[in-house]
Amino acid sequence: MKAALPSPPELRTRRDSAPFTKAGLDRLRASMQSHVDSGRLPGLVTAISSHGELHVDVYGIQDMAGTRPMKRDTIFRIASLTKPIAATAAMLLVEDGELELDDPVDPWLPELTNRRVLSWLDGALDDTVPAKRAITLRDLLTLRMGLGHLMDACEECPILKVLNEQRLLMGFPEPQLVPAPDEWMRRLGEVPLMRHPGEAWMYDLAFDVLGVLIARVSGMGFEAFLRERIFEPLGMKDTSFHVPPEKLHRLPPAYAGDEETGGLCVFDAAEGGHWSTAPAFQSGRGGLVSTADDYHAFCQMLLHRGTYTGGRLLTPKSVALMTSDQLTPRQREGNEMFFGDHSSWGLGMGVVIKQTPESKSVGRFGWDGGLGTSAYNDPSHDLIGILLTQRLMDSPEPPAVFRDFWDGVYEAM
Repeated sequence: MKAALPSPPELRTRRDSAPFTKAGLDRLRASMQSHVDSGRLPGLVTAISSHGELHVDVYGIQDMAGTRPMKRDTIFRIASLTKPIAATAAMLLVEDGELELDDPVDPWLPELTNRRVLSWLDGALDDTVPAKRAITLRDLLTLRMGLGHLMDACEECPILKVLNEQRLLMGFPEPQLVPAPDEWMRRLGEVPLMRHPGEAWMYDLAFDVLGVLIARVSGMGFEAFLRERIFEPLGMKDTSFHVPPEKLHRLPPAYAGDEETGGLCVFDAAEGGHWSTAPAFQSGRGGLVSTADDYHAFCQMLLHRGTYTGGRLLTPKSVALMTSDQLTPRQREGNEMFFGDHSSWGLGMGVVIKQTPESKSVGRFGWDGGLGTSAYNDPSHDLIGILLTQRLMDSPEPPAVFRDFWDGVYEAM
């Protein structure tokens, strides 16, 4: 499907030819169809746009039983594509003057005051030292609060055991199993940090803290703030933390690889699944559902430096901060499986700092979702690419469909 997209006047550029070639688009579509035909994926939806030209393509079926075709308005669990949205909400509060990036979050999150830090990652939970400083909003946005996934940590470390037992550090989002925000924060306040604030990038947990912070500072529920300040202005009518009954037919099952059969098994059903009712905890790290068109509207706002049709959401300064490298090499250390030697982290998303065949283009920004989603913007090509599947990733390494999608997108230009 092809449609024209409005662009803010300051971003319109003259082109003498279409941004995508027909032959390139045909190759991309054939590649995506091959993943469905092989049985690796039931179906998928893609959206790519550049210089005002949008193509949305739909492949396959929503469920392995073959009872529902995939559609353009199919709702997907977008997992970590939630993080850039949560970061945008935080920057709105900064622009409102309610928060400062480098101020401690203690006034709103008293559970995080007077933190203690483990003397040794694999040490006893009472073997701690005082934190060198308080946790700031910048620490949350850059995943440097001192708690999270450590790729080189032993699975039997006491800190990891208690974090998992208390539902504080999880893998894929399971929103119905997480306690309400105040109880979750109480539990979090009882465990020591793994690292001193600001020392190291540690994946995931800080964005759940960020969601609680946004709710408390705004005086609204997290989702209520997102809806009023982001979703409604951008027309994101299907983006939420759960799918209401009247839309459940548009939510496909989520599938995981079955090691025994080599096929797929249901990870989360639509009816009666984790996203079929409103969660007690609205996860800023990965709890949202969305559609290709909704998420494209969000990406377009970031690509256009905070503007959208009808107004401005963020200032160019905020977008520049979010989409530029905010880490030192030392802070990235140990997370090569996420960044390789070519990427880093901004405020809520990955950013490319070195061009390689995999990274494509310096300045490209976005992220992948562990439940099978990928979305990046490339300002140098005025490009947005979105891939939505319902197949869980098996590891932080991009699956073949991700690689084929992005190779195909750039080859089509």
